[in-house]
Amino acid sequence: MIGFTTLLYKEVLRFWKVGFQTVAAPVITALLYLLIFSHVLETHVKVYETVSYTAFLVPGLVMMSMLQNAFANSSSSLIQSKVTGSIIFVLLPPISYQAFYLAYVLAAVVRGISVGVGVLLATLWFAPLQFVAPLWIIVFALLGGAIMGSLGVIGGIWADKFDQLAAFQNFLIMPLTFLSGVFYSIHSLPPFWQQVSHFNPIFYMIDGFRHGFFGVSDVSPWHSLVVVSVCFVLLTTLTLVLLKRGYKLRA
Repeated sequence: MIGFTTLLYKEVLRFWKVGFQTVAAPVITALLYLLIFSHVLETHVKVYETVSYTAFLVPGLVMMSMLQNAFANSSSSLIQSKVTGSIIFVLLPPISYQAFYLAYVLAAVVRGISVGVGVLLATLWFAPLQFVAPLWIIVFALLGGAIMGSLGVIGGIWADKFDQLAAFQNFLIMPLTFLSGVFYSIHSLPPFWQQVSHFNPIFYMIDGFRHGFFGVSDVSPWHSLVVVSVCFVLLTTLTLVLLKRGYKLRA
């Protein structure tokens, strides 16, 4: 466990030492989204009868920020270690691949939750929020962060340079998060695009997370939990297989 705790400490310290960039900057970005969209659409969009559009936006922005930063933490750490060659100092000690995985993913979850709490505290001034089912909030926050942390490990393993990782993020992560119902309910979309949205796992993370605040959602939170849990198991299994084989990590 010493190797695991040391690696986890190293990964948490890595982003916390530059907290203004890794935590404060995403909070400011989320605030800008909230100010722009709420100002433009508050009086024009009504998603749920009992929820204002600004209040509807807040959980989506919190979850989106958490997911993006969880991915960024594990992926950037791995690619930076590979490019600089310092990955060898992580691979040489007798740390199991399971401990390696847990350290990177837990650090990603910690960063995601740190950013999410920051966004939530910063946006509480703009809209009153309810906390109808806090357990749903916690479950989807942890599962979502773990999924994106695992995906970040996969992206960091696969990429050989920063350009490849940027492509992974720009062409996969960003579209999935922006088209997941952060800024709208999928019921406002045409039937075809509603069906397409149901193939986006991040939609279920955000919808289930939002249900914890208001008690209303586009799909049942139990349905969302099943989809998110399956994604977590599949990505965890894939990541562990890659780490066990040393794919693109060991010469």
